[in-house]
Amino acid sequence: MFISVLELFKIGVGPSSSHTMGPMIAANQFAQKIKKFLGTSSLLNTLSVRCILRGSLAYTGKGHATDLAVTLGLNGYEPKALVNEDVRALKQKLDNSQTLRLSELGIVKFKAERDIVFDQGKPLPEHPNGMVFNLLNEDCDVVLSETYFSIGGGFVDTLAEIRQLTTPLSLQAFTPPYAFDSADAMLRMSSNHQLSIAQMKRCNETACLPEAELNAGLETIWDAMRLCVENGLGNEGLLPGGLKISRRAKYLHDQLIGSPDEATMNDWLCAYAMAVNEENAAGCMVVTAPTNGAAGVIPAVLYYVLQHENVTQRQIPEFLLVAGAIGGIIKHRSSISGAELGCQGEVGSAAAMAAAGLCAIRGGTSAQIENAAEIALEHHLGMSCDPVAGLVQVPCIERNGFGAIKAYTAASLALRGTGQHFMPLDKCIAAMKQTGLEMSVKYKETSLGGLAVSITEC
Repeated sequence: MFISVLELFKIGVGPSSSHTMGPMIAANQFAQKIKKFLGTSSLLNTLSVRCILRGSLAYTGKGHATDLAVTLGLNGYEPKALVNEDVRALKQKLDNSQTLRLSELGIVKFKAERDIVFDQGKPLPEHPNGMVFNLLNEDCDVVLSETYFSIGGGFVDTLAEIRQLTTPLSLQAFTPPYAFDSADAMLRMSSNHQLSIAQMKRCNETACLPEAELNAGLETIWDAMRLCVENGLGNEGLLPGGLKISRRAKYLHDQLIGSPDEATMNDWLCAYAMAVNEENAAGCMVVTAPTNGAAGVIPAVLYYVLQHENVTQRQIPEFLLVAGAIGGIIKHRSSISGAELGCQGEVGSAAAMAAAGLCAIRGGTSAQIENAAEIALEHHLGMSCDPVAGLVQVPCIERNGFGAIKAYTAASLALRGTGQHFMPLDKCIAAMKQTGLEMSVKYKETSLGGLAVSITEC
C-alpha cells in the first residue's frame, strides 16, 4: 500500500474535496472519455451529457457547489488550475454557452440546470458519493456511461476500480521499500531498521520520484497552506451561500495582535484554522489536509509553531511526511470521507495527522508519534457531519479550530509519556470505521439531522 504525500495533500479550491474537487475531476475524466469514444464521429452535434448525483452528493451538492464543479470539469477544468481564476465570471460564461466543445468537429449539448440531476433516492451501494455520467443520443438512448465515486480528499474511483479493492482507493502499482499498511507494521519497521517514520516515508517517496521533486512538492504544499492562512487572516465580509455568516478570523487575529499578552495558544490556533476554512467556504484556494472540510487543522498547527515556537522551516518536510504517513494508514484502513464516516473521518483524521507531525518535529520517538495520533483521533470518535444548509460553514469552520487544539494537546501529552499506551492507533482507526458504518446516514454529510435541522429558516 502506498499513498504519496503529494497525492494526499492536493492544491485545489473549496468548498469541498469530496463534493467539489472530486466531482470536477470525475467530470473532466468523463469529458476525456467522450473525446476518445467519439473520435471523428459525425454524431457529435446530436449528443448531450447528463450527470446524476447520488447519495450525499444529491443532498448537499448544491451547498457544496457540486453542480458548478461538474460543469467546470466537463469543460476541461481541474481544481488546481482554478486557483487564480475568477470562478464566478467563468460560471456565468459557461452557463450562457449551454454546450461543451469536446472536439474541433462540433459540440455536445449540456445545460447544468437541466442536465445535472440531484437524485435523492437510494445511494449507490459502493459508496455514498456516487455520480453517473451518461452520453445520450437525440433519442435519449445512452451511448456511453461511466459511474464515479468521490471517496474523500479529492480521490476518485470508477465503478470498476472501487469493486476491485477492499479499501476503495486506486492504489499505485508500486511496492515501496518500507511498505507499512498499519501503525503496528510502521512501528515494527521503524524499530527493526532503526529509522524514524519520516525517514521511512521519505525512502518510500523517493523510490518512485527524484528527491528534488519530492522536496519541491513539499515546499509547494506548505507555501499553499501558508498562503491560505494569511489570505484568510486578511479577508473579511460575508461568506457565500445565504446563511449570512461573517468571516471572523481577521477580527480575532487583530484582537490577538493588539493584546498579545492576553492571547492563548488556543486563540492563535483557532484564528489560523478558521482563516483557512473561511477561505475554503468562500471557494478559494485550499489544500486537502486530508480533505477540504478539515483543511485548517494541519496548517494551523504548523503555522503556530513556526510563528510562536522555536520550530524552523527546515522541519516542515518532516512534519508533512509524518502527517502523510499517518493519513495514508487511516485512508487505507478506514476512510477520510465525511459522507462515509461523519466528521470523525475528516477533522479526526486531520487532528491525528497534525498531532503526529508535531510530535515528530519536537523529537518524539516513533512510539510517541503513534500515541499522539491515537490520542487525537480517539477524542473525535463519533463526531457527526451535519453542515447547516449543506454549506461547509457551521459547524465546520470552528470545528477546525478545536481540531487543531486537540492535535496540539495530543502531541504534548504523548511527549510526556514513554510511547507505551493502552489503545493502539490501529484499533482506534478500526473503531472509527465501525462507528461510521453504524452511524445513521442523517449524520453523514446529508444535512438531514443534527445541527442541520435544528435551525428553522424563514
